[in-house]
Amino acid sequence: MLKIIAVRLLSSVGVVAGSSILVFCILYVLPGDVVMNMIDPSSMSPEAIANLRHQLGVDRPFYEQLLHYFNAMLHGDFGHSLVNSEPVLPKIMAHFPATLELTAAASAIAILVGVVLGVLSAIHRNKPIDIAARIIGLFGISMPTFWSGILMILIFSVTLGWLPAMGSDGWKTLVLPALTLGLLGAGFIVRMVRNSMLEVLGEPFITTLRAKGLLERSVMYRHALRNALIPAVTMMGILVGEMLAGTVVIETVFSRQGIGRIISDAIMSKDLPVVQGVVLFTAIVYVAINALVDISYSYIDPRVRRLQH
Repeated sequence: MLKIIAVRLLSSVGVVAGSSILVFCILYVLPGDVVMNMIDPSSMSPEAIANLRHQLGVDRPFYEQLLHYFNAMLHGDFGHSLVNSEPVLPKIMAHFPATLELTAAASAIAILVGVVLGVLSAIHRNKPIDIAARIIGLFGISMPTFWSGILMILIFSVTLGWLPAMGSDGWKTLVLPALTLGLLGAGFIVRMVRNSMLEVLGEPFITTLRAKGLLERSVMYRHALRNALIPAVTMMGILVGEMLAGTVVIETVFSRQGIGRIISDAIMSKDLPVVQGVVLFTAIVYVAINALVDISYSYIDPRVRRLQH
């Protein structure tokens, strides 16, 4: 188990470093001038603008900027915003609780709805409840989150007036964003749990358990479901990370003040330190979640440990 953890942690470091380099390269080649976004060109002389470029380091060659970026990251320095000179890391940490709250609520909805509907769909195969569960799953997968978010606002805020459409104050403002993001994850989990459950129900040991006279409830929930959830654990871990990334769109649609909204605004203003800091922070959280899922998967299913040895 210690060997598995060590290998997973080493690969996680490579993923974080690779994602940071990729984002740095993409932002470097994007059109636009960050200095011109910060100032009024008509109010400064060309010499002053050139001096500002030198102070910010944007006049350096690409490789020098990349090396400086990594050196700062290794020392825990995420830099300062080019727009308002605010330190990036404290800004991220101040907004991260709102994003974490949204991700946790959406993940809980996705897992609860997905597992329940997936199990019911498998147990009642080809019956109305199975058809309804598959339709809900297809809707969750197919609808873009920005569109389903707008629909939520139109139905529950504009038409019915039950819930606020925007903001991040109180639990009421969390309901619609969490439902929008949670239905996306639930769609994937429904399909995964249903297919896994049907596969387990076709195994010989299920027939043996029934032949021994075990109650159908015990066969389904104690034996079949326990084995069916093993492959679904990986999907759930990936979806938690995906929903963390999906908060960029959701927080923009619902005007929530989280790191998704921060990076959206930073991209529009080409505030490179903020974009790089948020991406690096999100990549670390995403990789950490998936590393925990992989480690737990190895613990849950001994066959994985044998294969990795």
